Amino acid sequence: MPFAVGLTGGIGCGKSRAADCFAELGAGIVDTDVISHRLTQPGTVTVAAIRCAFGDGCFDSNGTLNRGKLRALVFSDARARSVLESILHPAIRRIAAAEASELKTPYVLLVVPLLFETNALREFVDRVLLIDCAEHQQIERAVRRGLAENEVRAIMASQLSRSERLGRSDDVIDNSAGPDELKLSVETLHMKYLEMAYERGATPAVNL
Repeated sequence: MPFAVGLTGGIGCGKSRAADCFAELGAGIVDTDVISHRLTQPGTVTVAAIRCAFGDGCFDSNGTLNRGKLRALVFSDARARSVLESILHPAIRRIAAAEASELKTPYVLLVVPLLFETNALREFVDRVLLIDCAEHQQIERAVRRGLAENEVRAIMASQLSRSERLGRSDDVIDNSAGPDELKLSVETLHMKYLEMAYERGATPAVNL
């Protein structure tokens, strides 16, 4: 596997935007949320397992998984969340590791929102990058995306506290400002990760 950075952060901190900035610079990206979405498309084995575990209450009348209902359930019930994780995480872990191993980029970003909470893929990453912002910004941003404030707070309560995330991370991007500041922070870390990858034996890109 290439040199790997685990990108994580709380809801609303801007993980996807940061990952997009890294991708524009040539980093390989493996996003576990994207993998999870693929796994829960209609007709998959994973969806069948979810229906078996939770019944029809999390599905629309046409048989499609209602992600909003499922999210509301698992973030209000720790046992339900544990059951869902037992269904999803082994497959996500396997697919993410395989996709990362196939990438030919100098380094890869594994985007794992619950990297600390589940330790999923932790053994595969060389460094942990935290995308951080103030908690009130997390709530404001998530609400702008269409989530109810009480739902956002429930999700935040299920995740590690901001101080715990900061204490466990190797690198931190403060994403409390605007996109220009985020881009500059990403560019700085991109160069740092390239140097680390080359020290471990990655082949330098032609345009560097």
